[in-house]
Amino acid sequence: MITIDDIEAAAARIAGHVRRTPMLAATCLKEALPGDAAVALKLELLQATGSFKARGATNRLRATDAAEWANGIVAASGGNHGLATARAGFLAGVPTTIYLPDNATPAKLEKLRAWGAATHIVGSAWHEAHAAALAHVARSGAVYFHPFADPLVVAGQGTVALEILEDMPDVDVVLVAVGGGGLLSGVGRAIKARRPQTRVIGVEAAGCPLLLRALEAGRNVALEAVTTSVATMACARTEDAIFETVRDTVDGFVLVDDAEMLAAARWLWFEMGLAADLSGAAAIAALREKRVALAAGETVCAIVCGAGPDALLAGEG
Repeated sequence: MITIDDIEAAAARIAGHVRRTPMLAATCLKEALPGDAAVALKLELLQATGSFKARGATNRLRATDAAEWANGIVAASGGNHGLATARAGFLAGVPTTIYLPDNATPAKLEKLRAWGAATHIVGSAWHEAHAAALAHVARSGAVYFHPFADPLVVAGQGTVALEILEDMPDVDVVLVAVGGGGLLSGVGRAIKARRPQTRVIGVEAAGCPLLLRALEAGRNVALEAVTTSVATMACARTEDAIFETVRDTVDGFVLVDDAEMLAAARWLWFEMGLAADLSGAAAIAALREKRVALAAGETVCAIVCGAGPDALLAGEG
């Protein structure tokens, strides 16, 4: 789907248009993370619009002829990709429309509207919003910003890994939350090209074990049901190219449930002062619940991929 050259081209294209997010060591804790591994957090929740998605949407925008989006920009999203696309529309000065499932959080909807996007709630999972967005594109001639099947978007997401390797050149394990698999496939491709011995682990919602089930089946499959309440991790089927990239670059998957992600978001707020959404807390949930086998002395990067007030709204602020 993409190569390391595509990711490096994306990094050059988006430089100065998105933030280079910091790494933060998980130290000085009241409740330490289990095990003896050294853990650092990649703070993509501090990215423009609050998630790594700004990288992919910005790369897509800057690699596209302006004439293509004369009729506007459209996306389907659980929230974070929608925000990144809304920002792209704002930068391009064109109307932007975002379709979302009904479990998208009110905070994401409020931010989308603040970016000037029109929003439509369709269905209870991403694939239903996606179908409505494609129908909008067919009617209007708007350009579609796919959250994970677009190579330009995936290459943009992969730039996260280039920064991780600059800051942690000897990193042993990288933990990546999974929705449709765009971030995971971009990070996996970059890591394996630059440091193949590093393990890349996908963290999926227990109520949406999409890529885990596909790998078990040996082919891209659709889930019969999606039960997670985390809209940004609720995708019933990915694209074949994403499945193939993940199959070739990712070392394993672990599952965390919604309550474990909420507990991890509360931990991030209490211990680190970070307001992460539930997908942003997924990698920490995997560590807190001892789902990832780690050797003593290993170095781990947990990508905190999205911002949100979930822990505060749950009464733990």
